Amino acid sequence: GELPNGFSLSQNYPNPFNPSTTIEFAIPKNDFVTLKVYDLLGREVSTLVSENLNAGSYKVRFDGALHASGVYLYKLKAGSLSMIKKLSLVK
Repeated sequence: GELPNGFSLSQNYPNPFNPSTTIEFAIPKNDFVTLKVYDLLGREVSTLVSENLNAGSYKVRFDGALHASGVYLYKLKAGSLSMIKKLSLVK
């Protein structure tokens, strides 16, 4: 498919969610990518991606079954680029 012309992190869907949600992101070039979920105190809750990826669009599932209800932050990093969004787990 077409390569995205940029770096993007989409709002997860569904949101709020229980127990799982999908996060989509795109990276403009081959890079080492991390996608991590943090609580509001900045503690790492889950690492969803931590690997070298090719340029393109990706979908990742976050399973909140083992986590408490609440608002979490998810952060995408690719090289020097990063982006953060919030997600809500409601049980």
